[in-house]
Amino acid sequence: MRHLYAQSREAIPELPTFEEFRKQGIFKKRDPQGHHVAYKAFREDPQANPLTTPSGKIEIYSQALADIAATWELPEGDVIDPLPIYTPGFESYQDPLNKQYPLQLTGFHYKSRVHSTYGNVDVLKAACRQEMWINPLDAQKRGIHNGDKVRIFNDRGEVHIEAKVTPRMMPGVVALGEGAWYDPDAKRVDKGGCINVLTTQRPSPLAKGNPSHTNLVQVEKV
Repeated sequence: MRHLYAQSREAIPELPTFEEFRKQGIFKKRDPQGHHVAYKAFREDPQANPLTTPSGKIEIYSQALADIAATWELPEGDVIDPLPIYTPGFESYQDPLNKQYPLQLTGFHYKSRVHSTYGNVDVLKAACRQEMWINPLDAQKRGIHNGDKVRIFNDRGEVHIEAKVTPRMMPGVVALGEGAWYDPDAKRVDKGGCINVLTTQRPSPLAKGNPSHTNLVQVEKV
C-alpha cells in the first residue's frame, strides 16, 4: 500500500505523506480548470480536435456496426444495428419462458467490492450484506418480508440469499449485485449470492460478454 501511495504522490505532488493521509482521510483535489466539461476541446474546435470515432464526429449511424451486422454470423434472435434501436433481448419479459420464470434478474456493481475483488473480506461482507432487491408488490405476492431468506432459481441453478424489499426496484424486476463469491452446499445450491449461478452461457451479440442483465428467474421464500 505504501508503494502504491508513493506512486500516487509522484503523479500528485500535493498529496500529504502516507502517515498524514491515514490521519486525514479524504483528500480533495480541485480541477484547475473549474467544472469538467465533456468533449470540451471537440466542442470548441471539432476540426482540430476530432473524436476517436471513424468519422471524428459523434455518430448516430455507425458504419462500423453496419459492416459487422452485414458480415458476422449471428445466432437467431441476436441483433446488431448501426442505429440505436430497441430490440428484445433473449430471456426478456416477452419470452414465453416468462410464464415459468416471471421475474427479470439484473446484476449491478456493488459498493463493497470491485467485481469479485474484496468479495471475501469479512468486514466488507458484514458492512454491505449481499441481498436480492425486490419490489414490495412482488414481495407481497410471495409472502416475502425484508430480511427473509429466499431462493432465486431457474433451469440453470439456485441461490439462497436474504431479500431486500425496496420500492427502488420496478415491479417484475429483481436485482443481485455481481461479483459475490460462489459458496455452494452439498446440493450445489449457492449461499453466497453468486449471480453467475443463474446467468446464461449465451454471450451478448456484439461484445461477446456476460449478459448479466437478461435472466428470467422465480423467487420463493425459503
